[in-house]
This record gives sequence, C-alpha cells and structure tokens, in this order.
Amino acid sequence: MDKSLPNFDIAKVQRAFDAAADAYDEHAILQHEVAQRLLSRLDWLKVEPQTILDLGAGTGQPTGELMKRYPSAQVIALDLSPAMLRRTRKRGRWLRRPGVVCGNSQQLPLADASVDMVFSSLSLQWCDQPEKAFAEIRRVLKPDGVILFSTFGPDTLKELRSSWAAVDGNHHVHAFLDMHDIGDIIVHAGLQEPVMEREVITLTYDTVRAVMRDLKYIGASNALQSRSRGLLGRHRFEQVEQAYEQWRVEGRLPASYEVVYGTAWSGQTVRDGMATISIEDIGNRSGIR
Repeated sequence: MDKSLPNFDIAKVQRAFDAAADAYDEHAILQHEVAQRLLSRLDWLKVEPQTILDLGAGTGQPTGELMKRYPSAQVIALDLSPAMLRRTRKRGRWLRRPGVVCGNSQQLPLADASVDMVFSSLSLQWCDQPEKAFAEIRRVLKPDGVILFSTFGPDTLKELRSSWAAVDGNHHVHAFLDMHDIGDIIVHAGLQEPVMEREVITLTYDTVRAVMRDLKYIGASNALQSRSRGLLGRHRFEQVEQAYEQWRVEGRLPASYEVVYGTAWSGQTVRDGMATISIEDIGNRSGIR
C-alpha cells in the first residue's frame, strides 16, 4: 500500500475542533471508549513516568485519567485546538493542573529527550505525514521511554466512504493507513519493539444525517485539501442516503471504525544536550488562558 496520504488543511482542522469543543464530550462516545481501552493497557506496563505527554489531548479526558494514575508525574496536554485545551486545563485539582501547549504533532514544541511516556488516543490519524509525527515522538522520548497510541485503520467509515463513492469521485472521507504500514513507519522512525493490534467497533444510527451529525460535533469534518469546496446539494445528499441503505441491518445503519492500537519503546540511546521543559514554560508558550 502507498503510505502517502492526502494533505490536510490544518487551519480547517483547527477551526473544526475549536467549534466542536463545547459539544465534544457529549458526542465523542467512541473516542472516550477507545481512550479507556488504551488506558487499560497501562496495567501491563511496569513504568513510573516522571513526565507524560498526552498527544492530541482534545478536551483532556485521558489527561485527567493519566494524572490520577500517576499522581507524581508532570502531565502535559498538547493539541492543535486552543478551545479544546481550555477545557483540558480544567482537569485535575486546583493545586495540580495539567500543563497545556498548543502545537502540531508533526513538529512538537518540546525539547529532545524530555518525556518518559507519550500517550495518544485517536489523534495521529490527523497527521498527513505520520513518519514526521513518529520521528518527533522518538525525538522527545527519553531513553527507555514508551509510546502508547490508538489510531484508525483503513476500514474506518467504510460504509460512508462506499456511499459517497457511488455518488461522485470526490474525497469525502479521510484515508487511513493499514496497521502493518504504521508498524513500518514506527520502526523507520527508530522506535523499538512495536506491538500492534486491531479491532472493529461499530456504532449504529437511525439515519445517515445522524452519522454525519456525530462526525460534525466531534470536529471530524472533511479537512482534506482536495475536498470539494461547493455546497452539498439536496439531490446529492439524497443519493448518499439511498446508497447507504444497502448497509442497514435490523433497522439500523452501521458506522464501522477499525481501531489500531500500538506500543513501542525508544530504546536506550542517550542523546547529547538532554533537556526538560517545565509546566511554567508550557503555560507561557501555549497562549491558553
């Protein structure tokens, strides 16, 4: 499979998640469930990280869980959306809030070898150059650091993708990398001992409009550079609805998500000029109030 992905309009991604911040937790049922399943994998790791990066933290639900699990750790929440981070900053208690930093996963504003653990749940699929994101993760991890992540595989939203393909040839649904391709990227980035697994989670809806409404309210709108910029006409939408009907089972329309989970280690390479970044530094640089 070609590992290249269509380019994202990053400004559009940021605007969509900013707009979704207030309603996100109400509609992000799948995202919260996957985050909990990823957090449960920490039970298998015998680590006591001093500094944790929640990469693509969103509204900070996993951030808060990480703070509870590791009460002595410095937890940093990074996201592209300032509005999401304003909600994240309220996690924890008033004497112990997470550090927040607004930034891009493909160019992390953190020092080399500055974190012990990177935790990233359903965020890396927003990277159109995942090789850069994993290289950055490798760069910021300390020796013997670990990354745990979840992302989406190619069967995600296959029903919606198929229905749009029956109507026109435009890009309406994002492409996602195969688990094996992600594993290759991880190894190429210099991370070691990758462990990968996948599962399919299916949500069901009454209507296609309900599927699209949930995607809108969690900020998962079409942000491809190659997307059609015209308005969606009523006739075309009705065609999509008709095409989607072939998937209806027992009166419900499925929306499938192929979830890929991964764990990898930084190894024992020691970098020169090892540095750390403090919560105070992050707060000053983030622009989040």
